[in-house]
Amino acid sequence: MGSSGFGATLLLVFCLWGLLISLSSAARLSASRQKLEVTKHLNRLNKPPIKSIQSPDGDIIDCVHVSKQPAFDHPYLKDHKIQTRPSFHPEGLFDENKLSENKVKSSAPINQLWHANGKCPEDTIPIRRTKEDDVLRASSVKRYGRKKHRSIPKPRSAEPDLINQSGHQPLSNSLLVSLWVVVEQHAIAYVEGDKFYGAKATINVWEPKIQQSNEFSLSQLWILGGSFGQDLNSIEAGWQVSPDLYGDNNTRLFTYWTSDAYQATGCYNLLCSGFIQVNSEIAMGASISPISGYRGSQYDISILIWKDPKEGHWWMQFGNDYVLGYWPSFLFSYLADSASMIEWGGEVVNTEPDGQHTSTQMGSGHFPEEGFGKASYFRNIQVVDSSNNLKAPKGLGTFTEQSNCYDVQTGSNGDWGHYFYYGGPGKNPNCQ
Repeated sequence: MGSSGFGATLLLVFCLWGLLISLSSAARLSASRQKLEVTKHLNRLNKPPIKSIQSPDGDIIDCVHVSKQPAFDHPYLKDHKIQTRPSFHPEGLFDENKLSENKVKSSAPINQLWHANGKCPEDTIPIRRTKEDDVLRASSVKRYGRKKHRSIPKPRSAEPDLINQSGHQPLSNSLLVSLWVVVEQHAIAYVEGDKFYGAKATINVWEPKIQQSNEFSLSQLWILGGSFGQDLNSIEAGWQVSPDLYGDNNTRLFTYWTSDAYQATGCYNLLCSGFIQVNSEIAMGASISPISGYRGSQYDISILIWKDPKEGHWWMQFGNDYVLGYWPSFLFSYLADSASMIEWGGEVVNTEPDGQHTSTQMGSGHFPEEGFGKASYFRNIQVVDSSNNLKAPKGLGTFTEQSNCYDVQTGSNGDWGHYFYYGGPGKNPNCQ
């Protein structure tokens, strides 16, 4: 090889070496930037605690002074005077509670696992500490704590001409078809066609199996306002299993809100400014215990969300004893007035691993026809009317995309009022 050829080779080697060094430096810089971004976000979310409690499941629960919670990072809440209790509860709530004492007998009350190791002092609220790994599992720091799969179960009668922001559109006015690979599937009951000011349900608690860590299974109620377009308002609460969000397969209490169809506003639990918590005993996102067993003891939780007729805020109550806090009405557009639709039921994410339907379970993982002790249920479902009265829902409809995978069956009787069984195993010989 001539000297010019040797020189060209040497130059090429130096160029490649320089390129590798610059790529390596860029990667290191990018990693350090991400680390800095994650650290900043953790500092924003994790407020200085007055006391910390180690939960048996590995969570750390921080007892943060009520005035230092994440809600008050919101510019509109800087001078907000905390409302420590709602001005009014819905009428009929306490009569219904007395009635329900004779219903499902739980051998122990529903608890949260962290209670085993202590409790938070008065004037503080319990907040599940966000860890670095929690944020790193998200697609980005900005998306952490937000639903990345944006869909709402949209029954056939709900404005079929609108396509929502996630690219879901109705097919034959009934099926939701996703243009994304990720599809949510639902089994729900719903009411619409009126103004609603709240909803209530008692839901039994399970620990559904999740096939892929980026899938989840939840059971919740939705308070909805607006169209199914980009301006959808939603307040949601229930229980969920979400390995992506929490790093495990525990069943956890959760809330969610959005005022723009899951685009830029809202989050799970207290992972952004919005929900103002006033209760020192229940932590959003913390594990629930015990859970129901197939052919075993059944454990359920009651959730009530209603609009305070005086202040206009949306309040949440867990069980008969715990008023958790409220979403200030200014967070919303349509829900600042009232809801136009209420939904109750289950949702799973189906990523179609290996090109087949997921085997992620909804509810107990069993179909509704198996009934009590085997299938999951919502019982005593009610809505709050314009006079702040709890009422039975009128014209209850049901919706599921693929009833061979997950199904729903309604009923009513004296003890359970309006109820439904729902859920299923996902992948099975009739659901591929």
